[in-house]
Amino acid sequence: MQLDISKNSLPVYEALSSEVRLEILQLLSEKKMNIKELASKLGLSSAIVTRHIQKLEEAQLIKTEKVPGKSGIQKLSYLSVDNIEIQFPTKIYHSYKLHTVQLNVGHYTDFYVKPTCGIASTENFIGQVDEPKYFMDAGRMNASLLWFSEGFVEYKIPNMLSAKNVLELLEISLEISSEFPNSNNVWPSDITFYVNDINIGTWTCPGNFSDVRGRYTPSWWEDKNSQYGLLKHIRISQYDTCIDGKFLSNVVLSDLGIEGKNLLKFKISVESDAENVGGVTIFGKGFGNHDQDIMFNFYYF
Repeated sequence: MQLDISKNSLPVYEALSSEVRLEILQLLSEKKMNIKELASKLGLSSAIVTRHIQKLEEAQLIKTEKVPGKSGIQKLSYLSVDNIEIQFPTKIYHSYKLHTVQLNVGHYTDFYVKPTCGIASTENFIGQVDEPKYFMDAGRMNASLLWFSEGFVEYKIPNMLSAKNVLELLEISLEISSEFPNSNNVWPSDITFYVNDINIGTWTCPGNFSDVRGRYTPSWWEDKNSQYGLLKHIRISQYDTCIDGKFLSNVVLSDLGIEGKNLLKFKISVESDAENVGGVTIFGKGFGNHDQDIMFNFYYF
């Protein structure tokens, strides 16, 4: 589950602001339990525990299912979330000018992918799922989602800075997850990023998420499929390359040969020799939790 600093995430923050509810989450991490079992463990009445369970369900942190028991149908509660990531607002670099380029996820200029793979618009699948040849379908220009288990997609981005401009920071942001048939919330994948054929680092994505529906995911997309990714910010400066403020590699801007070039290349890859070959899913406008495509911010003066 990914949260942000907005009222949309308040139900989760409120649900977590209780020692009793935190203890319930701990108990449900061990096994599924009914109200009576939880009440006994916590030393509380069933009525009180029921109210806490309702609060956790409203926050989509747990789910409850009906199963046959010795004395009839019983309700068992269980965790529906493996981890929570909080996305803070994008930091603004006030001392620099900013030029932004946003590319549709289907506007790649080169690719090599292996199944499972596919592309989709906000209205339907584009071509046939698990057939790499459909990555060249003309409809890909309308894609808002793409996925593959191994390989790469590469984009070309216009560099609109003039010769007199000095680039100080390149920021790339995108919503991304690993790839698994339907979904698997715990499915690590080593995703490697390249700029102008320079390996700028590898990030391990923890999973392919379907614990809750994506905020913008269209209604036709089934609940069992990947619903959202994690919004990542890759920042390449004169000093190093970071992802969400954490060190990613020693690659600096001057290594990339951007100056004087009209175009730069950006590649997203899952290498065949990676430790975790868990695929990649890229979310664009109309899918996932963030209403954006792949965004490139050029900070300059």
